[in-house]
Amino acid sequence: SIELCLDGAARGSGDRAMIRRALSNLLSNALRHTPEGGRVTLELGEDEGWVRLTVANNGARIAAAHLSHLFDRFYRVDAARQRDGSRTGLGLAIVKSIALAHGGQVEVSSDDAQTRFTLVLPQTLSGADAVVRGST
Repeated sequence: SIELCLDGAARGSGDRAMIRRALSNLLSNALRHTPEGGRVTLELGEDEGWVRLTVANNGARIAAAHLSHLFDRFYRVDAARQRDGSRTGLGLAIVKSIALAHGGQVEVSSDDAQTRFTLVLPQTLSGADAVVRGST
């Protein structure tokens, strides 16, 4: 009972499996933290040589004190929210490492209306960065 929306389009180069993993982690988190009847949106766009992939949801606000730590390994805003104990606190750290491997970054913002995670990647990998395109 959560609406899933796609908005926009973008094209870029990169390791398909790694980018799929990053988006999967972001979408899984968004779905997990969105209330019934809520909405998760994947927004795609291009901006001056960069591709922006944003996952937004209208779940509970993340306090500003936590935002700078969300991409740290094993960090969880509230360990008590663990339902089945299977979450390790590595998902967002993996997203960050994938962004960095591509020469990009990941950003987060959260307010009363929505939480947004944005994966920012170069549209075209440079020769030195092209190594990440191969499978490992």
